Amino acid sequence: MAIKIAPSILSARFDRLGDQVREASDAGADMLHIDVMDGHFVPNLTMGPAIVKSIRPLTKVPLDAHLMVTHPQDFVKAFAEAGVDDLTVHVESDHDVRATIRAIRDAGVSPGVVLNPATPFEKSVPYLGDVDLLLVMTVHPGFSGQAFRADVVPKIRAARKYVDQEHLAVEIQVDGGIKVDTAPVVAEAGADILVSGSGIFPDRVRENLMALRQAAEKGRASSKRI
Repeated sequence: MAIKIAPSILSARFDRLGDQVREASDAGADMLHIDVMDGHFVPNLTMGPAIVKSIRPLTKVPLDAHLMVTHPQDFVKAFAEAGVDDLTVHVESDHDVRATIRAIRDAGVSPGVVLNPATPFEKSVPYLGDVDLLLVMTVHPGFSGQAFRADVVPKIRAARKYVDQEHLAVEIQVDGGIKVDTAPVVAEAGADILVSGSGIFPDRVRENLMALRQAAEKGRASSKRI
């Protein structure tokens, strides 16, 4: 399966968000990543269901929403109705993770779980049989443009090994500081989906996306030679 690229619209120009969504879609984005922050779980506020609803008609590319919120169970219905294709929730948030996963699935959306950089991979294991996506953060969530944390790479490797050994239909997504120099690192470690914001937006979107994909594929190819 080819590496998937998910441009994060948090780094897009919001004065021309619709155009930037179309640019990324036309450039071959496999999904569009939507960072949802509540000002409580992380110290920032970003996009709500209204943004999702406004961009949904502009693209057929799947919308991938990452809920950086304290009570994700309260947001499931609104984002599902707005048109997201998947919702990822933090194991560190204040909720019954398994119940939230069920609620997401019942809403007709693909569920996933997220791990902060300091959270060990083992915290996700109880839920991996029930989700479609595991998002591993390589920066602390809350702000775009942070530097990639190389100390998280062993966690990506551990996730890849476990998912393969258990024959799970779970894609491994990585988000945080993903650019042409770090994309090969996470791809070699076993990532399936790379999220990138400032590595793609706001200018030269097509060129940046293509360069990122090429770098990631080189990383994946090197892992197969090991």
